[in-house]
Amino acid sequence: PSPCRPLVYPQILLWSPNYKLQSEALPGLHNPDVEIAKGAGRRGDALRFKKKNQHAIFYRAEKNIAFNEGNWTGTISFWLRLDPDKELEPGFCDPIQVTDKAYNDSAIWVDFTKDDTPRHFRLGVFGALAAWNPENLAPDKNPKFNSRLVVIEKPPFRADKWTHVAITYSAVGSGKGSARLYLDGKPIGESPAIAEKLQWDLSKAAIRLGVNYVGLFDELSIHNRALSEKRIRELSK
Repeated sequence: PSPCRPLVYPQILLWSPNYKLQSEALPGLHNPDVEIAKGAGRRGDALRFKKKNQHAIFYRAEKNIAFNEGNWTGTISFWLRLDPDKELEPGFCDPIQVTDKAYNDSAIWVDFTKDDTPRHFRLGVFGALAAWNPENLAPDKNPKFNSRLVVIEKPPFRADKWTHVAITYSAVGSGKGSARLYLDGKPIGESPAIAEKLQWDLSKAAIRLGVNYVGLFDELSIHNRALSEKRIRELSK
């Protein structure tokens, strides 16, 4: 595909009680706390998370992401609408998380922090846990965790406007990978070099939506190359 088109459109939105039970997933939402908000999207409908979501809402990564363990490149683009400091419930919140295991093990995600005022917005890209954190230290005891993040301390999210989020990642798994975070078409920061590979069981990998999130989510697209800054600006219009 050209750099202006997604690799594929996500296929079937799935629900399961939690991410350990993905094999039992059903099509649809099956959760009164998550709904299709008619007419509330940027154009048409949007996905609304009404309260902290305790279930798994996801697309399968297989056939929706061009994963390559040794040289993974792509873009994730979507829109959020919320006031993080008024709407989010206590705890960390990941509007999107792509992994087959956990946030610190072969994963790409963005999150809102739990204790900061205003809540910080962060990008995290982590390869295989055994490679970057063989002792499996908790984040608050491991300075290597925070040093790998891209952080914006005063993000522009508001309840009365949509904010565009884009994540680009290049050559991840090749020994010289990197990732960038964009908000409203503007580059926010770039990760340090991502030396290790992301190792997935592709049958278990998922594009997880609204992990503990409260707010509106719209227009997710996945691309098989790192889009240029110009193209990111175009997507954010």
